[in-house]
Amino acid sequence: MTRILYSLCGRDESRPFSPHCWKVSLALAHKGLDFIEKPVAFTEIPKLEGGFSRTVPILKDGDRLVRDSFDIALYLEDTYPDRPTLFGGEGGKALSRLVEGFSQTLIHPVLTKIAVKDIHDMLAEPDQVYFRESREARLGQTLEAFSAAREAALADLSLRLEPVRHTLKLQPFIGGATPLFADYILFGALQWARVTTGLALLPDEDPVALWFGRCLDLHGGMGRAVA
Repeated sequence: MTRILYSLCGRDESRPFSPHCWKVSLALAHKGLDFIEKPVAFTEIPKLEGGFSRTVPILKDGDRLVRDSFDIALYLEDTYPDRPTLFGGEGGKALSRLVEGFSQTLIHPVLTKIAVKDIHDMLAEPDQVYFRESREARLGQTLEAFSAAREAALADLSLRLEPVRHTLKLQPFIGGATPLFADYILFGALQWARVTTGLALLPDEDPVALWFGRCLDLHGGMGRAVA
């Protein structure tokens, strides 16, 4: 049986960048499940699997289609209970919900300021038009104006990561001694910025940067495969 993960890319299919798709890639690897990744452009997503979803990731597992990164993780946990757990029980699911909320409400907005113009520049022309129109309508200003304060956004990112920094002084992963889906959620956000901007988001010695490096090395260095 062939599993297919539809993910997001720009002009270069070898550089998938969606934070939500990176979560799922690592979750599949964590479970030891083989899959084929098929990165697509923004404007191609509505054509996938008969219009199944307006967004990626989409996982096709045999005849089953699943959308949304958290729902995919829950599906993998329930469908493959004999494989390494993504949550370690109900408490781990609750932890992952907390990390997802933290990431999407506090980390994604500042990463958008850092990366939005770079994302636009990675896209093919039809997607650039779509991306600019949709994001500028959402942001209420041009991409250039929104991303003008990148240095301030980088400093803000460091401050917002302080709760994670505190946790990682006590344990190597958010999930404890070993990574769980909670780690992949925040990793996906920072990998999104890494792939799209190429910036060093944090000092090398920062506990979050060290944790991010450990996550990049997981599953045969899957995260480092995209430089």
